[in-house]
Amino acid sequence: MFKSNYLLFIIPALIWGSTWYIIKYQLGVVDPIVSVTYRFGLAGVILLGYSKIRKLPLSFTKREHFFIALQGVLLFGTNYWLVYISELYLSSGLVAVAFSTLIFLNIFFGALFLGDKIKKNIIIGAVFGLLGTILIYQSEFRRINFTSDQIRGLLFCIASITFASLGNIISSHNQRKFKLPVIQTNGFGMVYGAVAMLLIAIISGKDLTIDTSLSYIFSLAYLTIFGSIVAFTAYLILIGRVGASKAAYTIVVIPVIALTISSIFEGYRPDMYAFIGMGFILIGNILALKNKK
Repeated sequence: MFKSNYLLFIIPALIWGSTWYIIKYQLGVVDPIVSVTYRFGLAGVILLGYSKIRKLPLSFTKREHFFIALQGVLLFGTNYWLVYISELYLSSGLVAVAFSTLIFLNIFFGALFLGDKIKKNIIIGAVFGLLGTILIYQSEFRRINFTSDQIRGLLFCIASITFASLGNIISSHNQRKFKLPVIQTNGFGMVYGAVAMLLIAIISGKDLTIDTSLSYIFSLAYLTIFGSIVAFTAYLILIGRVGASKAAYTIVVIPVIALTISSIFEGYRPDMYAFIGMGFILIGNILALKNKK
């Protein structure tokens, strides 16, 4: 289905760049944890239904299910739960900047758990990407005064990034060691992640309500089909092909996509720092993703 690595890179970057704008239609009536439960629960059921119709193998050992569940809880559950909590205390811009450091954690955990080589061009490219993201959101940094709430939000954000990175590494491990197929693995993993989120929501006393407005339903459909099924399928296949370090560079590109969409739909006008930051991110892409003979 996805033959080009460039296509695998572009698809999640474009989709996840747009979800920053789409997610705002999910906020309000339904608690964020519950919305994420709906999103990944639906996505998992659709993927498993698709696998059943296509007669893709759905039988895995208990050990394989353990690692699939671990990937699901980390990547499709805990990660998103902590992101939403962190955004109660931090702006989305600061969270975006923080998440651009995912590539460094992927490099570290990839070397630690998978024995991946640490490549100089990826490190340098990641630094350029991080600097570019900081320049784009430099106005957000001026508002930081390190209140207790901001520190709390930062800790939740760091935890979220750590779980997301570990989820990336588990996915890479599952593909390398067990040769697990991405589509079926994502299907089961998303269901496991949704169940974990549901349990957290129930324990936390959240109301399992549903917003029947068109904006909520359509945004949920977009996040389920494109933000979860299509984007994660492409992204995790890319991880299996090029490794978690290079694949994570899609996260660094997302702020540029998000700003472009914001300028179209929300009247955002980029300043000089934003243009310089975009240039840095472009340079970082060229450095990190180039192939050596």
